[in-house]
Amino acid sequence: MPERNRFLAVAKGVLVPLVLMTALSVRDIAAAVGIRIPGLPLSSYAGSSMDNLLAVLLVVLAVLVLRPRNVRVSPARLLGLGVHGWRAPCLVLLSTLPFWISSALSGALSADLDLHGLLFTALLFPLAEELIFRGFGFIFPRRALGWPMPLACIVQALCFGAVHWLDMRGSDQAIAVFCMTLLGGIVFAVLDALDGYTLWSGLVFHCSLNAAWSVFDLSGASGGWGWINNLLRLACAILAVLVLWCIRNKHHDAAQAPRIDTA
Repeated sequence: MPERNRFLAVAKGVLVPLVLMTALSVRDIAAAVGIRIPGLPLSSYAGSSMDNLLAVLLVVLAVLVLRPRNVRVSPARLLGLGVHGWRAPCLVLLSTLPFWISSALSGALSADLDLHGLLFTALLFPLAEELIFRGFGFIFPRRALGWPMPLACIVQALCFGAVHWLDMRGSDQAIAVFCMTLLGGIVFAVLDALDGYTLWSGLVFHCSLNAAWSVFDLSGASGGWGWINNLLRLACAILAVLVLWCIRNKHHDAAQAPRIDTA
């Protein structure tokens, strides 16, 4: 039995990053074997919307398959969809204000800004990514598989960065994108851990920065504004983590290693 348990633990440890690396490529993998999966019937973002939907369905299925039988936590909570109060997400949102101010000062309003596009780029796609990488990639291994915090954090962050790097491969910005998304994956996971292993604080931070990036055209930021914006993103992340750390110290429970409920 111990030998079998070790084998299962290793197998699940391999499957988690495998699912993370392939979740957003389900249609590409299907096309490679001759199966065409059409996009959703939308006027825009049809293909990427289907990619995200299939990815979320895949991680939900993976949770149902990989969840130990003696774990009594619901699949929704294993993906971080529980509620730990809204104070922390609201404070995280306020922590992103410096980046919004810097973006408004350094860039003009985006010429192609529209609410429909903003809905996808600043809410729906970040929500799907958080469910996949922080929900399945971080909270699920912590709550159901018993992974240590550093391992769960870095595995999903590396996969998050690698997926974005693959999308940009061949571009001279690919390495920069990998580094930024790797760091972002770590920040989102830490925020989620400090907020009781729920997705909402990391999601709010992710959505807010994506929204600012979509609302303002920062591609023409000149002089030192590009560096200032990047530094402010980092400063906002540090501020958000410090704010939640203070809340955790007051309540003494948000970042404790989650207890696995067993039968």
